[in-house]
Amino acid sequence: MTPRYSNFITLLLLTLAINSFAQQQNDSVKVIKAGRLIDVEKGKVLINQYILIDHDTIKSIGPNINIPTGVTVIDLSNSTVLPGLIDCHTHLTFQPGENYYDDIFRKTPVDLAMIAPIYAKRTLEAGFTTCRDVGASAFIDVSLRNAINRGDIPGPRMLVATLFIGSTGSHGDLNGFSPYLDWSGPKQMTGVANGVDGVRAQVRYNIKYGAEVIKFGASAGVLTEEASVGAPQFSQEEMNAIVEEAHLWGLKTCAHAHGTVAIKMAVKAGVASIEHGSFLDNEAINLMKTHGTYLVADIYNDDYILSDYAKHGTPEKIINKEKLVGKEQRLSFQRAVKAGVKIAFGTDAGVYPHGWNGKQFKYMVKFGLTPMQAIQAATINAADLLGWKNKVGSLSTGKYADLIALKNDPLTDISLLEQIPFVMKGGIIYKNELKK
Repeated sequence: MTPRYSNFITLLLLTLAINSFAQQQNDSVKVIKAGRLIDVEKGKVLINQYILIDHDTIKSIGPNINIPTGVTVIDLSNSTVLPGLIDCHTHLTFQPGENYYDDIFRKTPVDLAMIAPIYAKRTLEAGFTTCRDVGASAFIDVSLRNAINRGDIPGPRMLVATLFIGSTGSHGDLNGFSPYLDWSGPKQMTGVANGVDGVRAQVRYNIKYGAEVIKFGASAGVLTEEASVGAPQFSQEEMNAIVEEAHLWGLKTCAHAHGTVAIKMAVKAGVASIEHGSFLDNEAINLMKTHGTYLVADIYNDDYILSDYAKHGTPEKIINKEKLVGKEQRLSFQRAVKAGVKIAFGTDAGVYPHGWNGKQFKYMVKFGLTPMQAIQAATINAADLLGWKNKVGSLSTGKYADLIALKNDPLTDISLLEQIPFVMKGGIIYKNELKK
């Protein structure tokens, strides 16, 4: 080969490489043209906005931004664009099956792990690009989170709690069955712990294997067979120890708490959020305001439990507990909203079918929030609770390009958020039905 011909080939290959790199850059950079954009930080709607995205990040946003030539333009000029939604109380690794006792006794963690990716995909396609997953068996949530982060499967960004920490005989333990059924020990990897030293050790165990938030049972619960629905199930000293230990490791805590006394104990211990919050009195509400504690109240799923659970063999005592709790929880939510308690969106998805998360919005509006406040609860407020306000929760420069779009305005019809036609996470479109 002559030197002249060799130089030509080298130049040709270099040109092709440069063009290929330029094409890759163009593919990774895109612009969204938004007809209406909900600014959740300022609580207003902006018109004719452009969002410049580079790979997975928003680089600039506004009505007049510099748009590079040759980039992909996604035309949402006839749509309402808002940040990807956040659910602060999910269980992506399970949901009720056809039989209550089959779920308890015949399904292994492997069974749950096999189907969890389906639930993750449904959640993402429902417009929830981020979730806090607050309890899973055998660290399935950690593996699910890692697979999503690697790009192996589609799903929301996950902040995981791993094992639910509960005392012996509590909502986090197996109740109402023969003592010969032993679910304790490392083989089953339960979160059952007792005493100050025991709960500290359990917090460390959870963190060792991937927990990013600590969830514990401050009170009894509904969907288990202990008699009480809201009595405290840890002492004040134990709750204090859980929160203190988590803080030593730089993690927030959230407390499953239905009963009034347990709610107050958990707030005094310093939890970041009360989950459920079914029986709030004025003192509990004032404590939450003083401590800046978020309320994460799953006020939709009462409808589903009462309409469907009995069909699948759920014990009558559990159905009766839900009848007791559901109405009071909604009234407590209403009082908390009126008093100015901080609200973050959380549904307890997994108690009802995954992908139905958006059904809760209209209940939040019915019981006191404005449509804008309900959206803020599922975006900027939720991001604040997670400690991810610099990553997600609003459409802002430097944050992930997580967004959804609707044909019409959810501020005039909040139920539109039950069916999301366009979903983008990290600059990648996972769903687009706007053209149909």
